[in-house]
Amino acid sequence: MNVAVLLLLGLGLLEAEGRCFFNRTQDHCVCYNLSQESIDSIIQCLPASVVEFCGGELERYIAFPISDLDPSTIEMLGSLDIRKIIFGDLLVPEILLARVLRFFSYTHVQELVFESCIFEGRGSWAEMANQDLPILSLHFHNVTSAPLTGREQDFSSLSSWLGTLQELAVTSSHVTSLPCGIGRVFRALHSLDVAQNSLGDESLMPAFCEGAFPQLQVLSLQRNNLTSYHSVCKSVQLLRELQHLDLSQNKLTADLSSSCQWPMALRIFNLSDTGLDEVLTPLPPSLEVLDMSCNHLHAVDISLSSLKKLFLNQNMLQAAPSIRNYPMLDTLNLDNNSITELPWDEVKLLGHVWNVAAAGNPYNCTCSGAGGLQALAGMGHLGQGWPQGYRCHSPPHYQGRLVKDVPVSVLQCNSAAVIAPVCIILVLLGVAGA
Repeated sequence: MNVAVLLLLGLGLLEAEGRCFFNRTQDHCVCYNLSQESIDSIIQCLPASVVEFCGGELERYIAFPISDLDPSTIEMLGSLDIRKIIFGDLLVPEILLARVLRFFSYTHVQELVFESCIFEGRGSWAEMANQDLPILSLHFHNVTSAPLTGREQDFSSLSSWLGTLQELAVTSSHVTSLPCGIGRVFRALHSLDVAQNSLGDESLMPAFCEGAFPQLQVLSLQRNNLTSYHSVCKSVQLLRELQHLDLSQNKLTADLSSSCQWPMALRIFNLSDTGLDEVLTPLPPSLEVLDMSCNHLHAVDISLSSLKKLFLNQNMLQAAPSIRNYPMLDTLNLDNNSITELPWDEVKLLGHVWNVAAAGNPYNCTCSGAGGLQALAGMGHLGQGWPQGYRCHSPPHYQGRLVKDVPVSVLQCNSAAVIAPVCIILVLLGVAGA
């Protein structure tokens, strides 16, 4: 059963109402607009591990008296297998949420999700002081609530629980700031997703102040209002445990005269679709994945000895980067650039790059150009774009033709290698005959 609904029923806030549908294959139960119908519909959700509560408003229950749960209700909550609850399209009075949330301590719910909800008013969270909850993952998507600024005391009351939270996502919710004091509450948080909000450069430095998010490993700032590459870098420098940073879909500019060192623990760095026209250094030497796709790069001249995956698709590259600069590389994406020939000799020499994607480039189908691609394909290095995504741009008589169909036999591509031995044999035969 939906634990929230069960709680409200147990507290006398809801009469049995609405319709619930249990998908046993997915172990997922959905309840729509619960308010006053058959309790049988709700009971069928008891075996589910994921329960979704969609539609309605709880405003009429604000003034309803809430007392402690009786032992039988507590025992029933503890026996349920529900691990995830989703609230969708709900008007939620914050004061009611503050009064009910503490009862989740009797459940095994680990993930709580709010989608397209409106949080109304402001609750008193004093009852949550020193209260522990089993919830480790908290997600808000497309929600409306009071601004976070000035709410440090509310978060302080929740600190016993929030100090153990591991994952937090607040996406598409018009967030403009994350006050320093709030970040210090999340002592164990390892993943923070604040994508598709309104965070600007000036709001990042306070958000990631000294002591805020000390265990953070994964941070997504995708699609916010960030504009300064170096300002963002300086803002996250105190996140010493940070391993995965996503800055994609922000329009960044860089002052080439300034320099900033990203957190040394960084392993995965996503700078795709940020408007950059070069790969800026320094980068963490231990970086393993770098995504610079969908930018304005004309050349890439960096060396990263630990890099395993490099994404450079949809740029303006005239040539592939030197693979010798990435001795650990196993994945290289060069789709949709302006590359005319791949460095076959380097790939053949190193031999470790097993996945190369380079479709959508204007290939020069000379013997070396077409031959190199055919050799890579023959070794299983080219990705799923082969062969349809690989076409000749030049010479004119091959334009539009699939690279795989270009003849690259020894006789056609290196006539000198064939003619020279023939000439030598003829000379030797002539000398012998004389």
